[in-house]
Amino acid sequence: MTINDSLHRLLLDNLTTATLLLNAELCLEYMNPAAEMLLAVSGQRSHGQFISELFTESPEALASLRQAVEEAHPFNKREAVLTSLAGQTLTVDYAVTPIINRGQTLLLLEVHPRDRLLRITKEEAQISKQETTKLLVRGLAHEIKNPLGGIRGAAQLLARELPDESLKDYTNVIIEEADRLRNLVDRMLGSNKLPSLSVTNIHEVLERVCSLVDAESQGRINLQRDYDPSIPDLLIDREQLIQAVLNIVRNAMQALASLGELGSASLGRISLRTRTLRQFTIGHVRHRLVVKVEIIDNGPGIPAELRDTLFYPMVSGRPDGTGLGLAITQNIISQHQGLIECESHPGHTVFSIFLPLEQGATAP
Repeated sequence: MTINDSLHRLLLDNLTTATLLLNAELCLEYMNPAAEMLLAVSGQRSHGQFISELFTESPEALASLRQAVEEAHPFNKREAVLTSLAGQTLTVDYAVTPIINRGQTLLLLEVHPRDRLLRITKEEAQISKQETTKLLVRGLAHEIKNPLGGIRGAAQLLARELPDESLKDYTNVIIEEADRLRNLVDRMLGSNKLPSLSVTNIHEVLERVCSLVDAESQGRINLQRDYDPSIPDLLIDREQLIQAVLNIVRNAMQALASLGELGSASLGRISLRTRTLRQFTIGHVRHRLVVKVEIIDNGPGIPAELRDTLFYPMVSGRPDGTGLGLAITQNIISQHQGLIECESHPGHTVFSIFLPLEQGATAP
């Protein structure tokens, strides 16, 4: 069956619900852009393919679809787990409605992703916590820097009045420690400078990070690239993005070093992957196109007690860590209207950075 009515086609193409139409043999007749985005496949290229070539669920689900064709009986399924061709798992609800057209039975599938709604809720909570943390840190920094300025000034005045030059060693300690604390507070606040935006290829940023990491690790890290060369240039601050990605990669290096991977025969592995996503929501804004940068390592994973506070300043899993690297990274990504997420379990940690590719965005 082909959809010839332009108005009906227009309505289906603009639905936010993923919609597929299957023939009696369970082969694809049509899918709208929402379904293409959900399953990460092309409807035009997938036309005529068997349903299992688009995604897999279970043999029982396939039998239910065949039964729906034979008996023309609709059914719903909740919290089904689909596996796409790319290996991505999706938790969805879907409804199957048989349609009789000129003696032929067709199946209309309406797929509602559940994990995407949960992700959007999680993102909004993360952004809200980030703004709350910023306000808290700014208030704390103000209360710290004011007395530090007074302490430093008093130490300078005292140094001028001391009769013995050797006593100035003590006032110098006061001044140096006050300066160290002020610099620490400034790092907690992050840069107040607006990003210096220029058109840049994201892979130039990643390759610069790779060259720095390769030099630092002296080739003891197995760096893997999985780039999508079709990604267009972005309007970003190149130096800030290098710093943001480098902070994450260095954390991965230190996690691998903690396992002794860098000194063993089997090298620690860090992978950099880029992809594009369509109709992706960041906070309250839906972007037509975003670039997704993933930094993946095979280290020990992030302790469960740190995952909820990972991007807070002064939170670190290392005794000698400052806990500022990821907080600075999140601030840089936020200045680019982007988002950073983390998923971790032993042997597999993924940091995902989402950056809008298009300036035009709409509220969902």
